[in-house]
Amino acid sequence: MRAFVVEQYKGPLREADVPEPVVGEHDVLVQVRAAGLNLLDEKIRAGEFKQILPYKLPQILGNDVAGTVLDVGAKVRGFRPGDEVYARPGKDRIGTFAERIAVAEADLALKPVSISLAEAASLPLVALTAWQALVERGNVQPGQRVLIHAGSGGVGTIAIQLAKYLGATVATTVSSGNTDFVRELGADVVIDYRNQDFEQLLDDYDLVLDSLGGTNLEKSLRVLRPGGKAIGIAGPPDAAFGRELGANAVLRLVMTALSSRIRRQARRLGVTYEFLFMRASGEQLRQITALVDSGVLRPVVGRVFDFDQTVQAVQSLTVQSKGGSGIRGKAVISRP
Repeated sequence: MRAFVVEQYKGPLREADVPEPVVGEHDVLVQVRAAGLNLLDEKIRAGEFKQILPYKLPQILGNDVAGTVLDVGAKVRGFRPGDEVYARPGKDRIGTFAERIAVAEADLALKPVSISLAEAASLPLVALTAWQALVERGNVQPGQRVLIHAGSGGVGTIAIQLAKYLGATVATTVSSGNTDFVRELGADVVIDYRNQDFEQLLDDYDLVLDSLGGTNLEKSLRVLRPGGKAIGIAGPPDAAFGRELGANAVLRLVMTALSSRIRRQARRLGVTYEFLFMRASGEQLRQITALVDSGVLRPVVGRVFDFDQTVQAVQSLTVQSKGGSGIRGKAVISRP
């Protein structure tokens, strides 16, 4: 089976012949028709998460999939061969830059019928991130005010639409060239991060979804109302994440130390900070499917690569991670 693997951290991605996936009794074998690209793929290749996601190398990369069911395990009841599905495989079972992948039934959902397989592949990781930040953690209610950073990116494009559906007033930060684009997605307040300081323009917000970290996260705390919450997906990780991960005591202490400064700042301001590393969920994807097919959410695919261009596609993430020119929404690898 053809796949694209990383053999050592910080090493290049290369094409390789790998064994066929092992299909367990609760697994679904999926023929990959499209795979979404995420900055997480580049961070895994670069070894940035090796302490919390210790993959055994060589590792097939890829965290989003859409495709066709080829076979199902003995105890699978919700899918059958021929179904068109999509998923964010569990963090221990990634590997969608391949011809086939076995996905746990609990992580899989039928893809929305109103969109293409490439569009479906763009959704799982970012849509689940937005759902878990705004619905699960943020409990966003009508009339609340939400700030979503990087509104033209993968998470941002979906989070803006979801926050508007939940009834929030939405502010976002983008470059000036994306102002009209994010307004079309539903943003009420648009801030040009290159020429405007969001901290000077916003206050009394209920929730911030931060995908940048660092100084941006610190400034985000100061636009919250007392009791407000900042959710960071770029770090730093906190002790709660360590417990969720099942990390050992030493690693939990390290995570506590890494987030201690931002948590102290939050306490002084009377707000809270939480780190979010999204988890796979077929159940939540089914709710997202309903929103897509009802027209509430629309995927944004900025570029499509052929499967043979997977190395080039991941290299484009390297440019993006260093602040280079990005695309709107997501890039996708397609296997027609």
